[in-house]
Amino acid sequence: MLKIAHHTAYIHPLPEGHRFPMMKYELIPEQLLYEGLVKIDNFFEPELVDRQIVYLAHDKQYTDDLLNLRLDPKMIRRIGFPMSESLVHRELYLIDGSIKASLEAIKTGVSFNTAGGTHHAGKDFGEGFCLLNDQAVAAAYLFHEKIANKILIIDLDVHQGNGTAHIFEDHDQIITFSIHGEKNFPFKKEKSHFDIALHDGIEDEEYLNILNDTLPKLFDRVEPEFVYFQSGVDVLGTDKLGKFNMTLEGCRLRDSIVFQNCKKYKVPVEVSMGGGYSYHIKDIVNAHVNTYRTAIDIYDL
Repeated sequence: MLKIAHHTAYIHPLPEGHRFPMMKYELIPEQLLYEGLVKIDNFFEPELVDRQIVYLAHDKQYTDDLLNLRLDPKMIRRIGFPMSESLVHRELYLIDGSIKASLEAIKTGVSFNTAGGTHHAGKDFGEGFCLLNDQAVAAAYLFHEKIANKILIIDLDVHQGNGTAHIFEDHDQIITFSIHGEKNFPFKKEKSHFDIALHDGIEDEEYLNILNDTLPKLFDRVEPEFVYFQSGVDVLGTDKLGKFNMTLEGCRLRDSIVFQNCKKYKVPVEVSMGGGYSYHIKDIVNAHVNTYRTAIDIYDL
C-alpha cells in the first residue's frame, strides 16, 4: 500500500501572508481522495521527531537555538518567517514524516510526504522559508542506522538544493544532484556532488532530454540503495518564481523519468513536494497530484 505522510501542522502555523501557496498542503490530499487515487488508509500522521535525530544533519547549536526560539534576528530574516513554537514544530513533523515515509518506501518502492522538500536549510542555517531540511535528516538517519549505505538525493526543484548540498558537501555516501535555474534563487549556490544549471525559459523537450541522458548514468555511477526525490513543481511556465517554461505534461514526464529509473534500478524512493508558486492554486495542485498519479501507475499501487 502506498503510504503518505500528512499532518494538519503542515499548513496552519504558517504566517498569513504565506497561506496562498501553502494551501496546496491541504488541497493535495483532498484532491487525491476526490479522484479516488488513494483512500484515507493511505495517509499516516507523523510525530514530533526527537532533536537527537535532527543533529544527524544539522549543527547542534543552530538546532538548539531554533528549537528554543532564540535565533538571532539576522538568521530569522534569512529564513523569512517570524519564529513561533508551532512553526518550529511543523519542521519536526516534516522530518518525522519523511523518515517514516522512507521506511515505508523500502516496503513498496515509493512513498510520499505531502509537504517537505525544505532544501534551502543547510547544516547551520535556515533560508528561503526552510528551517530544517527534512530529506537531509531522513537521509542521514537511514545512513546512521545502516538501513542504506549509499543514498542519492535527486532535487528537481527550479531552485538549487543549496542547503542539502551544504550538509553533505564532504559526504561520499550521501550524494546530492540538483537541476536548477542558473540565474534563480539562491544567488549564491553551494556545490552539489552533481549540478546542472539551466537557462531561463527552458522548455519541455530540452529539459527532458537532459534528464533522460543524465539519470541512468548517475544511477550507474552512484549505485544508490535509496533515493530521495525533491519534486518541486516551480518548473512550470505558470510559476511566479520559476523562470522555466515547462508544461504540466512536461512536469509529469519529468516525474515519470525519475520513477522509471528508480524502478529499473530497484531503488526505493521517498518523495517530498518542494516548491510551487503558480498564480492559480489549481496549477500547483494538479502538477503535484500528477506526481502521485504517475508513481501509482508505474508502481501499480
